[in-house]
Amino acid sequence: MLNMLVIYARDVQKSADFYCRFFGFAPTGVSDASTIELKSSDGGAMLLIHRAAKSVKLGQVGVKLGFAVRDVEVFKEKSAKLGLKFGSTHQGEGYTFANAKDPDKNNVCISSRAFRVNR
Repeated sequence: MLNMLVIYARDVQKSADFYCRFFGFAPTGVSDASTIELKSSDGGAMLLIHRAAKSVKLGQVGVKLGFAVRDVEVFKEKSAKLGLKFGSTHQGEGYTFANAKDPDKNNVCISSRAFRVNR
C-alpha cells in the first residue's frame, strides 16, 4: 500500500504551506529541522516535505502529483483566487485535467479522471 510521497524542497515550510493551502493537507505535528509531515484531508497518502540537498536538481518531469477533483474548472477558479493559476484544461476520455507547478517547480495535476463514468 502506498501511504507516503516524499517531496524534496528548498524551502520546506513554503512547500508545506502550498500543499496545505491548495490541496487541503494538514501538518501531523511530526516535523524536525528538515522535514514536515502532512496528512491528507480525505484519507489519501501522506506527504513528507523534505529539505533538498544543494546537489538535488528540483523540478524534473519524472514525477507528477495528481489530485482528484470532481470539477476541474471550479477547482481552478478557487485556486486562482488563492494565488495558484493552472494551465489550460485538457480533455481526456471522459474526464478533464489541468497542470500547475509547486514552489519547487514540481508538476502537479488536478483531474476528474477518478470520477469518470465509463471506467
